[in-house]
Amino acid sequence: MTDMGRVYGQSAMDFAVQAVALALDDSGLDKNDIDGLLISGGLCSYLNMSDAVSMHLQKALGMQDLKLVNEMNAYGATAASMLQYAALTCASGQTDAVVCVFADAPLQENPTAGYGTAINVGTGIESLNGPSGILNAATQFAMAARQHMEEYGTTSEHLAEIAVATRAWATMNPFAQKRDPITVTDHQESRMIADPLHLLDCCVVSNGGIAVIVTSLERARDLKQPPVRILGWGQGHPGDRDDRMIHTGARMSGLQALQMAGAELDDIDIRQIYDCFTYTTLVTLEDYGYCAKGEGGEAFSNGRLGPGGDLPTNTGGGQLSGYYMWGMTPISEAIIQTRGQAGERQVPKHDLTLVSGNGGALQYHASLVLGADI
Repeated sequence: MTDMGRVYGQSAMDFAVQAVALALDDSGLDKNDIDGLLISGGLCSYLNMSDAVSMHLQKALGMQDLKLVNEMNAYGATAASMLQYAALTCASGQTDAVVCVFADAPLQENPTAGYGTAINVGTGIESLNGPSGILNAATQFAMAARQHMEEYGTTSEHLAEIAVATRAWATMNPFAQKRDPITVTDHQESRMIADPLHLLDCCVVSNGGIAVIVTSLERARDLKQPPVRILGWGQGHPGDRDDRMIHTGARMSGLQALQMAGAELDDIDIRQIYDCFTYTTLVTLEDYGYCAKGEGGEAFSNGRLGPGGDLPTNTGGGQLSGYYMWGMTPISEAIIQTRGQAGERQVPKHDLTLVSGNGGALQYHASLVLGADI
């Protein structure tokens, strides 16, 4: 993990190269031990910025004769999918060690013009998005949250409980961008971004990079760090199904991942949930089966997701308060917790972690079950 947040003077490619070097040092592997490279960019890639991380990363790293190279994009679901594909190629014998990289640098120190996050409103019926004010992720997720509120009685205070619990974890994470404690009142008094989503319902924006190396368990046991096992994976992509904002791909992908791992929800010790917005946490946990559909507002309140709660979730502060590295945010914290290296915020029982990645406006989903080597 590179430095993350308001870190200026480096491109996404610079962060990617640095992240790979750090991962190699962390593992004890040499660059020449790597024979696979999977690449994911963030906002810079989405916006086709010239300095986005891309296939040119292989050249920048000085890697030659790789057996696997690909640039992947399922938005926030990419990182979990990358680990799945890397594990498959290692298990099949195609590769020995694959490095999966995410890097992004959308923040500018002295911007002359905003890079913008407006969605492509398209033509035909989609051209009505612009005049309707549906211009970015916040407006799309705001409509999802409002629908959930109208159908099930969920309130803004319920979402605030998720933000408060997540921030409580972030206060103990030196990598987190936001470490000051917040209250439900702070949430309610933060400015409205897209009704009903307040500022504290929304994730941070970050520059930085994270790299993860996937290899066989036997080889990993000979390296510098405690192995983290990839026990299960799954994907669920509802696409533009009309009810996808309420009934997400998490249900399909989570079931696959748990079945492959031979685990039940009750076996999971920690949850690392993609949380671009507080609503994403709520609806993902519902679809994973932690409560009945529509009951998440009450089910995930009263500190249950925070330190000392019975459902420790997003233990590094997530994307709401920690750092926004797309799907690498939940994966990185899952690895840290599973290794037992989280310091003050370490969850005592950390044998199994359920990880989610959400892409687009809840159109794509990928899940992982990661486990300690026990």
